[in-house]
Amino acid sequence: MAIVSINPATGEKLKEFSPFDDAEIAKRLKLAENASSKYRRTRFIDRSVLLEAVAELLFQEKKKFAEIITLEMGKLLRASVEEIEKCARGCRFYAENGERFLEDEPAQTDAAESYVQYQPLGPVLAIMPWNFPFWQVFRFAAPALMAGNVGLLKHASNVPQCALAIEEIFCRAGFADGVFQTLLIEPEQVEKVIANPRVKAVTLTGSEKAGSAVAGMAAHEIKKSVLELGGSDPFIVMPSADFESALNIAVKARTINTGQSCIAAKRLLIADKIYDEFLEQFVARMRALKLGNPMDPATEIGPLATEKILQGVHDQVQKSIASGAKLLTGGNRIHGPGFFYEPTVLVDVPKESPAYREEVFGPVASIFRVRDAGDAIELANDTTFGLAASAWTNDPKEQKLFTSELETGMVFINAMVASDPRLPFGGVKRSGFGRELGAVGIREFTNAKTIWIS
Repeated sequence: MAIVSINPATGEKLKEFSPFDDAEIAKRLKLAENASSKYRRTRFIDRSVLLEAVAELLFQEKKKFAEIITLEMGKLLRASVEEIEKCARGCRFYAENGERFLEDEPAQTDAAESYVQYQPLGPVLAIMPWNFPFWQVFRFAAPALMAGNVGLLKHASNVPQCALAIEEIFCRAGFADGVFQTLLIEPEQVEKVIANPRVKAVTLTGSEKAGSAVAGMAAHEIKKSVLELGGSDPFIVMPSADFESALNIAVKARTINTGQSCIAAKRLLIADKIYDEFLEQFVARMRALKLGNPMDPATEIGPLATEKILQGVHDQVQKSIASGAKLLTGGNRIHGPGFFYEPTVLVDVPKESPAYREEVFGPVASIFRVRDAGDAIELANDTTFGLAASAWTNDPKEQKLFTSELETGMVFINAMVASDPRLPFGGVKRSGFGRELGAVGIREFTNAKTIWIS
């Protein structure tokens, strides 16, 4: 079956590609192995120069790369430009700090000398999603390549042009053949790639279902894996919070990338004292959002990425309403070309409904009334996910309580959840395991080798 690129704003087919056959896959895996044997021995300074060249290319041609993103998955063009800029900053961060993160670590033992040395694993398969089609790849690739690994990208099937553009960027920046390659393959071809002895580890950002399958394959082959999966992130607002700031960011955090983000604020938990006013203003602002062509600077909400995603979001909303949730605004697809869905707000959401139990990957907010911080924490933790949380309060005791008691990999106080190259990114529970970014992230795909010299 062909790998097809479709414009979500129009439904128009842009381009299609034939998946690689077994012979082409074998050829590329062999190339990765050969490249790895040489690249792992390169100096940190040489890797740093190459990553700086990547950053420069991204900055210089950000408009061109941003247009590919917008055409393939529907992100607002200005957001696509910001994504490319973030990729460049991520490359620069690891170019400047990677060697320091991987320095030998001395240990005090009975040996004459003992230390931990971080060495690359080899070819790493990255199975990446479509929602941030450049950033998700670069936040894996920058630290992995700086550590001396080589990358194999299996990108989402709806963003093949993004995948090929990323491979081209690394080649143009001067990386040797085989250090970073795109594999245009279908999901059913992934298991064979993971099983291939040339592949040493795998990382996946995607759905809970995909993560479970890939982790199982990797475990069967006894290979390291890192998973960054879904989230049902709480956005908590307490009475002491800056009301206007919390309200503005709540709308942004729920509708960023048309709601298609694992760290989007999916459940809004609002303190009883401010609930009515917050709900009224939040609904009004969601209704006022301008939907349209993502290339238009005036547009605030673009299309969902695919017809299937659109239908899935609508089904979740309708099932939630059928089970007792109350619809305050939205709740329908917008008929006509493209995959547009109305910004939607639900309240009185029952525990067993999809809007409570599942990740809704679209511009749909579920709003809950909570008595106090303790009630908010109990409700926030009542989910199988544990990716991130945003809590808004100016009470120091509440801030401490949220940071210690929320069962998530990340907690942001008075700020929207976001990834930052300087800090580890990842979750707990069914949101995955392992970390990307920061010093922790660059070490995920290294052999922490103990050295003992008597």
